[in-house]
Order: sequence, then C-alpha cells, then structure tokens
Amino acid sequence: MKLALALTLTLLGASPVSAGLTQADLNSVEFGPPPNARVPLNALYRDANGRETTLGDAMAHHPALLLPVDYACRTTCGPALSIVSSALARSGVASDEYRLLLVGLDPQSTAREARAFAEARIADPKLLAATSVLTGSPDAIRTLTDAIGYRYRPDETNKAFAHPTGLVALTPDGRVARALSSLGVESNDLRLALTEASEGRIGGMLGRLSLLCYGFDPVHGIYTSVIERLLMVAGLVTVILLAGAVAAMSFFTNRRGARS
Repeated sequence: MKLALALTLTLLGASPVSAGLTQADLNSVEFGPPPNARVPLNALYRDANGRETTLGDAMAHHPALLLPVDYACRTTCGPALSIVSSALARSGVASDEYRLLLVGLDPQSTAREARAFAEARIADPKLLAATSVLTGSPDAIRTLTDAIGYRYRPDETNKAFAHPTGLVALTPDGRVARALSSLGVESNDLRLALTEASEGRIGGMLGRLSLLCYGFDPVHGIYTSVIERLLMVAGLVTVILLAGAVAAMSFFTNRRGARS
C-alpha cells in the first residue's frame, strides 16, 4: 500500500501539467448571450490565408454559426468542431445556405495553425469551403466575446484557456438567434437554429452555460489531460493493489500446503 501511494505521488509530481487557474477563476467562466445580443460585423480579423477581413464579410449576408475555439487546444475544442461539422453534414441544410465561423481565442494564433485545426476536423470539402477560420487582435476577440456573453479566462501557466463549450447562430445582420452547446448539439438543433436565423427570428437561449474546455466536463464525460493522468494513476494503483492481494493469497495458500 505504501509503495502504491509513493508511486502515485511520484507520478503526480512528475506531471508537466498543473492547474494555472483558481476555482474563483473557473467560476467566472460562463456563456449567456444578453438580450438583443449582436456581433460587431465591422471588427477586423484575419482569415486562414492571413488576409484582413470582417465578420460581415465572412458571413456574406448569410445566417451563420459562430464557434469560439482555441486553435492550440488539446482537449475539447477539436471534438467540439468535429461534433458540429458532423451534425451540419447530417442536418440537410445545404452548405451554400450558411457560413461556419471559427474565431480563435488566442491572439497569438497564426493563420497556419487555424487552417490546420479546421482542415483536420472538417471532412466535407463543401463545408470547409463555407467555413471562415479567423484570428484577431486582443481587442477584436474581447469585443466579440463580450457581445455574445462569452466569458473565458486565459491560463498563462499552461498556455491554455478555460472557456465555455458553446456556439451561437447568427442572423444575416449579426443578431444572436440561438445559443447552443457545441458538445451536445444534434443535427436537428442546427437545422432549427439556421432556419430561425435565416428568417431573422430569435429562438431559445441557454440562460447560462458553464461546461468548460478545462478539466472535466461531467455532462459529456470528456476528460482533459490532467484528469486523464489522475485516472491513469488511479487505475495503476488499483492494478498494483490487486496484484499484491493475489500474491499474498498465493503465498499463504502455498505456505498452508507446505505445512500439511
């Protein structure tokens, strides 16, 4: 038991990942678009080719789905985009009837990183063509996230972001029509959201979404690297304890056999 505990502490101590945010920091992370939320269509960004553009140009008078992401994320951002793109492919909505906008949370992200992130997770060439992969300045990113009630916190220690796993559907004039969870979205949800947005209707809102791309998402069972390390260690400890119990039983059984 002492050996197992020592091994556990050793492995945890050797982990390169440590929490860079406090619980108070995490409590401030949430997603809740305010009434009459509207995105800044004239805010300047750069597209996947490094060219300057605006949200309005990227939308091109179409309804859109806007998904904030961290292009360097190693936890749920990738799966979230895969889920959204797969649901869009099954939604029955033609890819020329909407736009998918990805906006990076990290102002240090490059166009190359952003493009690689999208291309690795969007299998449909038509959907990829309808996708704008955007990077921006700190002011442009903050203006957008504030406008849609998207609260996140940078973790400078681990070069990561604690942020909600959510997206919004936008009307062609930039109003938020619906807010959705990017990890729990279904094809019917996206079809309804895009239909409402195309007609200029404002649909249902989440109220407050606080599922984080940081740590453990208890609703969808997705773990980040820190939690995965803890689970790995716990599993290893269990194996060691079971092996010790089997060895002890075998020892006492053989000892009794020798006496008899």
